[in-house]
Amino acid sequence: MVVDDHALVREGSVQLLEQELDLQVVGQAGSGEEALRLLEAVAPDVALVDVALPGMSGLELAREMIARGLGCRVLVVSAYDDYAYVSEALELGVGGYLLKTASARELVDAVRAVADGVVVLDAEVSVRLGRRSRNGSARPAAAALTSRETEVLALLARGRSNKEIAAELALGVRTVESHVSSLLAKLGVASRTEAVAYALSHRLVSPESRRGESRP
Repeated sequence: MVVDDHALVREGSVQLLEQELDLQVVGQAGSGEEALRLLEAVAPDVALVDVALPGMSGLELAREMIARGLGCRVLVVSAYDDYAYVSEALELGVGGYLLKTASARELVDAVRAVADGVVVLDAEVSVRLGRRSRNGSARPAAAALTSRETEVLALLARGRSNKEIAAELALGVRTVESHVSSLLAKLGVASRTEAVAYALSHRLVSPESRRGESRP
């Protein structure tokens, strides 16, 4: 499903995606409210969502979509590369954040990747977030992550909550919280969002390690 209030952009995206034999656009909407009305009826696997929508913002829409637990992964496609927007989107657990400067091929590839459960971050955004998360010096500490911390980091990159990580790894929630705190300290970052951005920009989490996930 494609959600964008600009008809030209929305319809252009639809035409682009429908050229691919393995992709089908099942719905389109010009607002968050309209998208929510369509959501359960069309049951999309992936929703392309613009940040700047009339009324309900794209991030508010993403939050509601994810909260409904319908198995629809959200790919934010926006003109904004502000840290605040990207940070909030990642904290919500979106499947990806792509800028509208992306090429047609990048958009198609991102839709496929997000559908497969891979977190996609625009290359330009990834570089900026990576720079923000650095403290100006080399970080050999990244290599000090334990195998369990690396597993936890990979699940953070999939947008998992501590509770979901605990269930998937058969650990207690407090144990997961301890692993998260430890890996944040080792990476020298202050939040889960920065940890994910650092991991993606420094290839600590490879696409292969994030594939193979069974979506609802």
